[in-house]
Amino acid sequence: MKHLDYKLAGKIAFISGGSHGIGFEITKILGKYGCKVIYCSRNSDRLKKTKIILDDLRIENFPIQFDALDKSSCLNAFNLAEKKYGHIDILINNVGGGGRWGKEIVEETDLNVWDEVYNKNARAAIIFTKKCIPYMRKKKWGRVITITSIYGKEGGGRPWFNMAKASEVSLMKTLSMKKYLARDGITFNSVAPGNIYIPGTGSEKEKKNNRSQFLKNIDENIPVGRMGKPEEIAYLVAFLCSEMSGFINGSQICVDGGETRSF
Repeated sequence: MKHLDYKLAGKIAFISGGSHGIGFEITKILGKYGCKVIYCSRNSDRLKKTKIILDDLRIENFPIQFDALDKSSCLNAFNLAEKKYGHIDILINNVGGGGRWGKEIVEETDLNVWDEVYNKNARAAIIFTKKCIPYMRKKKWGRVITITSIYGKEGGGRPWFNMAKASEVSLMKTLSMKKYLARDGITFNSVAPGNIYIPGTGSEKEKKNNRSQFLKNIDENIPVGRMGKPEEIAYLVAFLCSEMSGFINGSQICVDGGETRSF
């Protein structure tokens, strides 16, 4: 596929949770647009496989193993990236999850689940965003994009996940309104995926266990009649990172096939 010139060649991009699913596609596509990509994950095997793919594509890349639930590990991951390249131009807060954690009965779910889901999503985004801002201000340019969820936009799902994702949306919107950041050329946006089919996740298990119900749910809830693909998120992210998107700031963009009901 021929790519538009998004003027991303040589930019340093940091992608948390960048070795699987949506994060992997973002890492790969930003690399194809010319970014030097730093990607971190807890899973060492996925990091190794990602590196092989990126090396084959001749994309300059730097893998880092970290645990998003550990504050010190998040800080160490950023320190390694900082030591390698000296600055970050683009931050993709992708690491997260927890939408299937806990129990359907809320009061039977331990408080630790609430803490862990918040920390893996919102706290990790806070840490990386805070660390990146000084470099972006110095260069008078930066892009911060957080991968949230349609369940950070409207009701549904499990409350600990909704609250964590809504916190990420709030973080991006609030920072986008800071004049000293916006006028230093930094934009903050959220991308809210709907149902995205990612092999090795709960969706694959649901499809295998009860295919008819799986397909029925898609038919009833997603107007386009299919689940999304990770690359459909990644191409939007690449555009939001580009010079063409400089006036998009503080937005939350859904990629959900029309599933959400709110305006």
